[in-house]
Amino acid sequence: MMEKKSLIEYFKTLGIDVHTKTKARGHQGFFLKNRIDISKNIPEEKIVPTLLHEFAHYVNYCMDKNLHKTGGSLEVLFKTSESDIFEELVKVTNFVDQNSLCVRLFEHKDRVKNKIKAEESIIKADYPNFMRSKKFKEFDRFIKHSNAKYLLKYDRVKIIDRGFFKSSVKYHSIDNIEQDFPDIKKAFAAYIRLKSLQRKQARISSRINKYNKYYQQPTELFARFVEGIYLDKEWVEAIAPNTFERFVELLNIGYYPEIRFVFNNILKINI
Repeated sequence: MMEKKSLIEYFKTLGIDVHTKTKARGHQGFFLKNRIDISKNIPEEKIVPTLLHEFAHYVNYCMDKNLHKTGGSLEVLFKTSESDIFEELVKVTNFVDQNSLCVRLFEHKDRVKNKIKAEESIIKADYPNFMRSKKFKEFDRFIKHSNAKYLLKYDRVKIIDRGFFKSSVKYHSIDNIEQDFPDIKKAFAAYIRLKSLQRKQARISSRINKYNKYYQQPTELFARFVEGIYLDKEWVEAIAPNTFERFVELLNIGYYPEIRFVFNNILKINI
């Protein structure tokens, strides 16, 4: 692919060390200071977009040497207020990388939410005044004298009963509450499962927040914007008209000379 070869040759003239046979630290591509790594495992058609993405990080780094600590600044990148362009950049990011939508995580979160409601219905069949936000006093009285209390914090537990002559080991899990504790009420078993599901829900929310924090870093928004112009310039202009207009203004006054050279002379993108 000529574009790939030409890009790499140009990057090297800028003093960038380019590697295309690495694991890229587990990513498709990776940029650090003056080095770009491209994963050897990505499909051929993704190499040029990935090179552009990492090159955008390089351009950003030339503007802001603290990039890897701060995540960049939209004000520096676009010479305008973040509030004017942030939502548009998120739309472009969602177009370029559908993983940024966290679709599977949101679907998983919805399934867990429905399971929580189902367990709550089982509890309310016996305790109609039950509320998740308040103490479940009847359960608290029961759980004090049962090893099932350990399942309120963990889905699986190993309990060692150290006797005078020998010790015994018991294993309990969320999946076997009724078998492990035959005397437990149906509502109480449901409450333990509900608590487990709430922990799972919190973990999923934490992962979504982590992904959003990554994808919404200014430097990542900028890199996917540049990548998006290569993939479909007309669509990026349609979904991010204000950002596109500002980018073109800055491009034409030489604010991103390296990107301008790449678009005009290597990729032949007419902007």
